[in-house]
Amino acid sequence: MNIAIQPAPRFQGELTLPPDKAICHRVLFAAALAEGSSEISPWPDAEDCQRTLELVQRIGVTAERSGQTIRLHSRGMRAPSQELFCGESGTTLRLAAGVLAGQPFISRLTAAPSLSRRPMRRIVEPLERMGARVDGAPGAAEVHPPLTIHGRRPLQPVRYEMPVASAQVKSAVLFAGTAAEGPTTVVEPYPTRDHTERMLRHCGLRVERQGSAISVTPGPLRAPGRCEIPGDFSSAAFFLVAASCVPGARVKLRGVSLNPTRTGLLPILARMGARIAAAPAAEEWEPRGLLEAEHRPLRGTTVSAAEAAGIIDELPILMVAASCAEGLTRLEGLGELRVKETDRIRSMVDGLRRLGAQIQETGAASVEIIGGKLTGTAVESAGDHRTAMSLAVAGLIAQGPTVIRGAECVSKSFPGFFDALASLAGSSTVKTVDSA
Repeated sequence: MNIAIQPAPRFQGELTLPPDKAICHRVLFAAALAEGSSEISPWPDAEDCQRTLELVQRIGVTAERSGQTIRLHSRGMRAPSQELFCGESGTTLRLAAGVLAGQPFISRLTAAPSLSRRPMRRIVEPLERMGARVDGAPGAAEVHPPLTIHGRRPLQPVRYEMPVASAQVKSAVLFAGTAAEGPTTVVEPYPTRDHTERMLRHCGLRVERQGSAISVTPGPLRAPGRCEIPGDFSSAAFFLVAASCVPGARVKLRGVSLNPTRTGLLPILARMGARIAAAPAAEEWEPRGLLEAEHRPLRGTTVSAAEAAGIIDELPILMVAASCAEGLTRLEGLGELRVKETDRIRSMVDGLRRLGAQIQETGAASVEIIGGKLTGTAVESAGDHRTAMSLAVAGLIAQGPTVIRGAECVSKSFPGFFDALASLAGSSTVKTVDSA
């Protein structure tokens, strides 16, 4: 599917964003570990979440859908009778590996082609230190899917110092820690999203943080119960940047996650000159609220590696903001973008450069951008949902039409993205075109 984007004559209105898929994954795995009933609402249409739902059903969770609500019931895990397919969802695979490492049976996690090329040694090493055995694809220097998990219960508690900041690795180890003989600790080089810690506390476990160290003490988990999922901040980021860059723009985004470990983009945009106001609702197990953004001229900034670790999913759209800002922006600590669905540094540099941006890689994990005018042309999604959505926002700002090739990949996280974009920018601005 190809999408044609015209320069936006306006960008105004209100949106309710799809539910946060990172939280949905964790509710599903917590429901699988606990015994009892739970309810998730609203349920997202994102492909990644469907993979996790199918996986937990194959290890003992029953699920019933009614409208936008999924009702779950678990009586404990059972050994799967078939392979567990994770599609292209790295979160599904890595978190499942942690959950299954602490179960007394063998399971096999398989993946679609792109995910099968992504590195998994980062989760294999700590899980094997805890006593599980994880076999990857034969003959590879790295460890790649499929992963065969030889689970063990109980596992050995460990103190694991992560060499690279990763919420997925942290979560895998903490989920495995629920089946350990004592407290398990993960030490982060930089803070990452804390949805797993919040969910495990919500399910009755003792989870403590001291500095950069997070510890979980095993014990009986109660079912998550009724969980109303806030809107996805990573999805909100595309509309916040578009509103900041399109002249005259003003948008309201309702019910968005305001978890402070997810909103690191907000202070960065603020120092670039953006005008974004957050109005938190009542504090719940996951904070949420209203975000309002309107157009203001942006200026360049420097984003450190510590900041980048907390906005890994928002870095592609931040590159678009930098391309529209006055002056130089330097982004550091981008190495994790190399091992996503595609090399996102390369796909964003290629796409923005085709649009006329002054952007260059200045090392394996850094990029420099000098803001200026963009000119519409045809660009490639590289099969990556965040690249496709980021370049679509760039198309709203560029002079002349822009075509996003391979735009169907947005269904991985935000199937309704282009409809939402058109609702704010006008139906004539965003259209599907012949992919021939």
